[in-house]
Amino acid sequence: MDMDQRNRQMEADDLGFIWHPFTQMKDYMKEKPLIIEKGNGVYLWDIYGNKYIDGISSLWVTTHGHGRREIDEAIIEQIGKISHSTLLGLSHPSAIVLARNLANVAPEGLSKVFYSDNGSCAVEIGLKMAFQYWLQSSKGKNSKKKIISFTNAYHGDTLGAVSVGGIDLFHEIYSPLLFESIKAPSPYCYRCHLGKTYPACRLECLGRLEEVVSEHHEQTAALIIEPLVQGAAGMLVSPPGYLKGVRALCSKYGILMIADEVAVGFGRTGRLFACEHEQVIPDILILGKGITGGYLPLAVTMATEEIFNGFLGEFDELKTFYHGHTYTGNPLACAAAIASLDLFRNDRTLERMMENIERLRQGLRRFRDLKHVGDVRQMGFMVGIELVSDKDTKTPFPAGEKTGIKVILEARKRGLILRPLGDVIVLMPILNTDAGALDALIRITYEAIQTVTEA
Repeated sequence: MDMDQRNRQMEADDLGFIWHPFTQMKDYMKEKPLIIEKGNGVYLWDIYGNKYIDGISSLWVTTHGHGRREIDEAIIEQIGKISHSTLLGLSHPSAIVLARNLANVAPEGLSKVFYSDNGSCAVEIGLKMAFQYWLQSSKGKNSKKKIISFTNAYHGDTLGAVSVGGIDLFHEIYSPLLFESIKAPSPYCYRCHLGKTYPACRLECLGRLEEVVSEHHEQTAALIIEPLVQGAAGMLVSPPGYLKGVRALCSKYGILMIADEVAVGFGRTGRLFACEHEQVIPDILILGKGITGGYLPLAVTMATEEIFNGFLGEFDELKTFYHGHTYTGNPLACAAAIASLDLFRNDRTLERMMENIERLRQGLRRFRDLKHVGDVRQMGFMVGIELVSDKDTKTPFPAGEKTGIKVILEARKRGLILRPLGDVIVLMPILNTDAGALDALIRITYEAIQTVTEA
């Protein structure tokens, strides 16, 4: 079979056998599929040899670039020892070293590491930890069984994670299957539900959150939040001081704070963890996506010593945390994560990002002059460009026009891979993207938006 035959067979088999996530397959099957075969640095190549900039870090996970020698070698070395061993009652060196390293770099006091293999599961673990902690607490607070979560929130696709989600498009259809959570309004400054403008608003949204917390805190085990950026909602960036205020409310009213940093952790916001921007220490920290540098599935739920101690007891007291996964703490994934953390230090990744974060900010300024760009939101290397049909009224495009999809397909023609969130165009460069590739990413995105929206 020659290469052309192979490629055509690949395309036919993709359309014939794969059900793609978050994809309307009726539309997908009308087009020729894009099949990525290779990656190096910040670039990807399809089966025909066409080259693309990876503008979304392969769905927000690739951290130091594709094909990083240091991570490759760490995985190969681990394969030479063992590829998998359970953590249920046993341990292994890679899990131990990674847990210690995470405890050393995480916000102070988060010293206990519980492994899983994806962000949704890590969120479920955090919710269950908070619930069980209060249920068996010596503080006599076993009435605390509810979770406060936010509108526009996204914490994953398993049913517990969906229960604390707040995006109707993704979550409403499953409502009969979910547990009830207490919803608080989230800050969305471009479309403020209070009709206010920052900073004149003086964070009135935080005051509304306190009303919810004050009313429900006696029944609430925890509040879960995506620190600084609600990613899947369209890169909604919270105003400065909001996160710190949330931490203060949790402390004031005696509920646990769960920080879901699956999307915002490991450098995406310009700090290793988003909570660091406002010196916030959560009680439970959820990490995933970029933890292995984008190589292998791994996630962790980190907790304080106080929470951990709440599960200690005699066997017949039944205080054990009855949760685990077959591939929990997989040695290959842990080895990749150790190497990725080493690269943050050895490459001075966060320090070197600062210049390009500013370069990105400056490059985005002209987008605001485009007729159909309503808002541009940036936190570090996380960007959301919201497209609207009418700038004055902030009226969205009709969903059936698929404007966001048209923009990313136009960008693809020009050598850039993006993925929209509705009509929000997301930019998520790999952390060590060089100035030339970053400039190209900005230019192609601008041209694609201009071509599609002004056609």
